[in-house]
Amino acid sequence: MTKSILCAVDISQTSSEEEVLKTAAKLAELDGASLDIVTVVPNFGMNLVGTYFDENFQKQAVKEAKERLHEMVTSVLGAKWDEKVRHIVAAGSIYEEILQLADQTNADLIVIGAHKPDLKDYLLGPNSARVVRHSTCSVYVVREN
Repeated sequence: MTKSILCAVDISQTSSEEEVLKTAAKLAELDGASLDIVTVVPNFGMNLVGTYFDENFQKQAVKEAKERLHEMVTSVLGAKWDEKVRHIVAAGSIYEEILQLADQTNADLIVIGAHKPDLKDYLLGPNSARVVRHSTCSVYVVREN
């Protein structure tokens, strides 16, 4: 039985992430599981990159991402779901942050979307493939049509 689900979405791809959110909500509802929804923004404070940005840029990016995450959840699942899920905005490498959060929240299941692979993805591996490969819990991959 699943007790805790971590759903990873890309807030810049709202239309393609709708099915990911809906699937995670259905799975949470089936088992009465808690649902955490995460999006990951780049870490603008990194040494090389950080010199090009204002010191408050990272905080502003996280704040805006959290607002967009709330908007996304409300528009796709409704206000009722927006109130009962936990919204998480992480900063850093996408797959590393998802895996770390899954461990920290004791997630039983990660729900993540996957786009149709490009040739470069076969060589480098997309984030969803890395999450599947390295996760210590089950991963449900929602494929794009």
